Amino acid sequence: MKKNNIKFTVENSLCTGCGICEDVCPTRSIQITKIKGENIPILNETTCLGSKCARCLKVCPGIGIDIRTKAKEHFKTTQEDRYIGHYTALYTGYSNDYEIRYHSASGGVTSQFLIYLLEKKIINGAVVTAFSETDHVTPISYIARTKEDILKARSSKYCPVSLNKIGNEIKNSAGKYVIVGLPCHIQGFRKRAEIDKKFRENVIGYFSIYCSSNRTYYAQDFLLKKYNIQKKDISNFSYRDNGCLGNLSVKSITKEISVPFINYYGSLRSFFKPRRCLTCIDHYGALADVCFGDIHLPPYSEDKVGISSWVVRTPFFNELFKQAVAEKYITMHILDAKTLNESQKTMLYPKQRRAQAIINMDRLIGKETVKYDFELEKPQLKDYISEILCQIQRYIGKHPSLWWVIDYLYNKSVNNKKK
Repeated sequence: MKKNNIKFTVENSLCTGCGICEDVCPTRSIQITKIKGENIPILNETTCLGSKCARCLKVCPGIGIDIRTKAKEHFKTTQEDRYIGHYTALYTGYSNDYEIRYHSASGGVTSQFLIYLLEKKIINGAVVTAFSETDHVTPISYIARTKEDILKARSSKYCPVSLNKIGNEIKNSAGKYVIVGLPCHIQGFRKRAEIDKKFRENVIGYFSIYCSSNRTYYAQDFLLKKYNIQKKDISNFSYRDNGCLGNLSVKSITKEISVPFINYYGSLRSFFKPRRCLTCIDHYGALADVCFGDIHLPPYSEDKVGISSWVVRTPFFNELFKQAVAEKYITMHILDAKTLNESQKTMLYPKQRRAQAIINMDRLIGKETVKYDFELEKPQLKDYISEILCQIQRYIGKHPSLWWVIDYLYNKSVNNKKK
């Protein structure tokens, strides 16, 4: 019998760790807890209302969402692409503020556009994520209400991020807000908006960051161990800083490191991928009003300062981007769908096939699986092999005693890239 609470999601390995369930629970029976490198909702079944409520399941993106149906409801556009979804326009460009452009993950357009929206009083705040000012490695999400708040959150966070304290704050605050998150966060908040009128009225935009897959906290632990850095000694941490793609940059009391993103990130392979990421088919953020990310192909990849690409799905935000250009906040050029997809092809094209391969294997062992409102692409033999190898890597990644295997392959990969 299907459980009518978030325990169903956890027991079937469907949890994305988004944290949205915690905020909607009327009896405060859910608490997001860090367990084995991931954010997991822990349920107090004594106080849970079960089938009388089930709000946690109603907002859960992990169990699936009618993604194409919802996209058609939200975006009345004439353009649609197999991978991108509905869109009004596609762009590439960068922030006209050199410091923002250079120190953001890819061109700084996300940060710069949020600053524009704040300064023009179009929004009262934006939900963003920065690293804690206490330990400098734990992600903290909050409502940014100033330029300085926005800039603290710039650049990528390749670790679990739970927006478990944000929804009610937005609901109970006067004004209009934008939420920045991964595609799964956006799905969860879209679900919440359907059952929470006040929350829905206070959010005027959902912004997504392209996502091929997240990484567990163990990936961060591995990197710090690899470069012999103690967490307690860290004064600054960034997965990507100093130019296009950028470097892993860490400052501590005893040392400072800077490792090119292109060297370290791919070398982590699938060792630290969260389980639910394997069945995700939403790379760009199909339900977000605007989606931002890198553009990994020439001539854009030849830029050393920073270039962004982004998808705009509504005329409202498209006009705001044009105004931001006119007021010299950003530089913007039109992009075509084929070029954007080609820039993401390594993870984008096989995404549906590999997700279906995992779903098929889960069904064989009797697990409940994620539900979408369309059939995914049929897996090939190579997709099953790829996902089996991925599961082996994930097993190693979850057991620190086996990290010597990762260390060996990591060194080999980095050395090959230096040749």
